[in-house]
Formats: sequence, C-alpha cells, structure tokens
Amino acid sequence: MANNNSFSMSTMFNTIQEILNEEPLTVPSPPSRGGYSLFHIRKAEMDIQRIFNFMTGSEDLKDDISVLDTGTLMWMASLMTSDCDYFMVITTNKNGSKTLQKLMGMSDDMDVFFFEAIMRLFIHVMTDKYASYVTIQGMRVFQQDKRELMYDQILRYACFLARDQYGCIALNEIITDLDDPYYRDQLLDIVANNALLLSNDVYGNFVVQHVLKLRDSRCTRNIADKLCGYCVELSFKKYGSYIVERLLEAGDVPMATVVLDLLACKTEMLIRLARSEYGNFVVCKALELTNEILTADLFYGLVNRLMPYRHLLHRSPRSKIATILDSMSVPN
Repeated sequence: MANNNSFSMSTMFNTIQEILNEEPLTVPSPPSRGGYSLFHIRKAEMDIQRIFNFMTGSEDLKDDISVLDTGTLMWMASLMTSDCDYFMVITTNKNGSKTLQKLMGMSDDMDVFFFEAIMRLFIHVMTDKYASYVTIQGMRVFQQDKRELMYDQILRYACFLARDQYGCIALNEIITDLDDPYYRDQLLDIVANNALLLSNDVYGNFVVQHVLKLRDSRCTRNIADKLCGYCVELSFKKYGSYIVERLLEAGDVPMATVVLDLLACKTEMLIRLARSEYGNFVVCKALELTNEILTADLFYGLVNRLMPYRHLLHRSPRSKIATILDSMSVPN
C-alpha cells in the first residue's frame, strides 16, 4: 500500500534534528491571537504531528533515538507530555508505546515529564493494552521516590485493575517485578483479602492464580482462609477450578482447606462435582495428592464418600476418579 503521508518516514529523524536547529525567523509575525501568533500556533501543530509520526512510525527508526542529543530528547519529552490526549494517543499506539519505553530511563529530567503524565492518567494508562507497558517500564527505571508514588497508586487501585481486561495483565507484571518487600507484602495482602471477589471475576481470577504461582506461603494461606467454604462452588467453574487446584498443590493447610470443603458438602453435591466438566479435575487431584502425601484421613475420607457411587463415575469418560477408586482397597 502506498504511503499517503506527506511527511516521509525516511526523513523523520532528520526533521526532528532540523526543527531544533532552525534559525529564528526574521519575517514579521502575523497578527497575534491570545498572545501567540498564528504562525507559532501552526508551527507548534506541525511539530506535534512530526513527533507523533516519529514515535508511532516504523520500528526501523527506533535505533535513531540513541544518537539524538539531550536537547532534542528533552524537547520531545516536553512536547509529548504537554497534553493528556496527545500523550494517550502515543502510548495507546503499539509502536508509540515501544518507542516511549526506550526513551524512559535515559535521563532523570526526561523521566520527570513521563512520570507526571503517567500519574495524571494513571487508570487510563494502566487499563490500556499498550499504554500499560509504559507504566510498567516506569516502575523499572524511574528513581525510587517516583516508583514509590506509583506503588501507592497501584495499592489504591489494585482491585479495580485486577478486574480489568488489560489491567489484570499489567498488575501481574508488576507483582512479578516488585522487589520492595513492604509494597510487595501490601499488594499480596490486597489480593489475598479480596480472593473471593477476584476468584469469581472473569479477569480477577488470573491475578489470584498468578499470586498462587509465586508460592508465597503466607499469602497462599491467607487466600485459602478467604476461600474456605467456597472451594466447591469455585470448582464448578473453569477458572475457579484452576485456583482450587493451585491450593491443593500448595500442600499442608491450603490442601486441607480444600479437601475439608469437599468432605463437608452433601454427598449429592460431591458426586455432581466429581462428574462435572471442571470439578472432576479438582476431585481427581485431591485424591492423587492426599494419597501421595500420605494424609490418610483426608484420602480415605474422600474414597469412602465416593466409592458407593463408583458406577456413576465410570460414566464420565474424561474422569480418572473411577480408575483411582478401582485401584484402592479401602479398609473397613
């Protein structure tokens, strides 16, 4: 497809350099409006368009950033962050986001512009597919004082972000990267304390799963405590069953919490769960893990509840539960 942009991609880099190097014009200024001449207004509009073209253009141009001088970089940072809408247009563009991430961390003075723009638009940036990576990069390269202010925002909006399509992905990235013990514990506590809400959310469940994968024993126990009494209900759901399986794999207290929930439900409910599309994996894993870890009371408690209905479980071709029961010799 032909490129209809009159500002050729091949000349963007040279144009940016030339803009800053232009000699002051000696021609008389046209009549002014609001203190600024129409000429300067139109020139500013052109500069903004050229910066946008450069930031969102071909990936081939991004290596040119390394040879831009400090003055040009500062000018670009200032212009890009001067207007909230303009900043969002750049950050929500795939190439714009990638280019901006390369500019971040190059200079503390430039980072001030980026930091202030991000903080003004924090929720909007964090819930966009591409813009969220700009915030994540800032948390990696900004000075500690700026990162701490961003962490405070994360703690404030953690539950909201966890339930957003792109916010949950960004939040998981931040949880993985977060190396400050205080803020890490605070964030994990927020996830644990809201585990039931998040586990039942189409996006929030991914955050709970992610936190459980970290195998932080304190946080895992807290999540198990918050989900106690709800493990059967969650096991009927696709993503909820993943969370319950993670708790089983955590062993010790979390595993006992799940199995005791299974044993506490009515027999009819347990059999229905064992035959359900997702619940059968939970019951099967509970049998396998309690047998492997030699928790006989939990293991045989499940076996004794399931054994009388083994014939029904054989009718579920995807389930291995009947096979496990067939292989067992249950003491009287």
